[in-house]
Amino acid sequence: MIHPTAIIEPGAKLGNNVSVGPYSYIGNDVEIGDNCIIESHVVVKGPSTIGSGNHIFQFASVGEACQDKKYANEPTTLIIGDNNVIRECATIHRGTIQDQGVTKIGSNNLFMAYTHVAHDAVIGDNVIFANNASVAGHVHIGDWVILAGNSGIHQFCKVGAHAFVGMYSGVNKDVPPFVTTIGTPAGPVAINTEGMKRRGFESDEIMATRRAYKTLYRKSLGVEEAIAELSEDAAKYPAVQLMIDFVKSSERGIIR
Repeated sequence: MIHPTAIIEPGAKLGNNVSVGPYSYIGNDVEIGDNCIIESHVVVKGPSTIGSGNHIFQFASVGEACQDKKYANEPTTLIIGDNNVIRECATIHRGTIQDQGVTKIGSNNLFMAYTHVAHDAVIGDNVIFANNASVAGHVHIGDWVILAGNSGIHQFCKVGAHAFVGMYSGVNKDVPPFVTTIGTPAGPVAINTEGMKRRGFESDEIMATRRAYKTLYRKSLGVEEAIAELSEDAAKYPAVQLMIDFVKSSERGIIR
């Protein structure tokens, strides 16, 4: 399962049924779980922990030192969950001591070609990064988010669960859950109703999130006024409560 031209450093730990292709490099302090496929010309450096069932395609760079100029070779880490697909030329960097010292990626995610995950980012589960989508340092991406092609997220921003960031969007504020964005700087355009349908949300909860969107973005209300108006629906619909909790916790402010 290990091609003879691959280099596996002595400190690396590979699980059962791991395949490593030609000319790939697995560094010290790298742990790769069972049933992973590492294609040719892949570089994986550590300290990094990669779960089971991941598939990393050619020319990807995973666990490399970050591009933050403050980084001084501290022993920070990368943690990746299970069943992720990391396509050609994707780059994923370790964390920095200015944050928690770790870049963390969940499970069942797809990172298409030329995508980038910077230092200290936190990526949830079932996320899709389309080609050339990039997130800067300290960005948090919730579960089921889709970043369309060539979109970019500014450092320290958060994107809530089930949001859809449209192609070429430049996000410089937080994106609430379920919201679709477009533009540079990115602005809200709708609720991601199609994504909600695909994930099994009931029609009444989808309608409630649409009402919440109109209250936040179409009624010329301040954030606190909008949250107060949404309290009744929030008591009945977890999706609306999720939106409220996100808006309340936003430190950069939400896109408007």
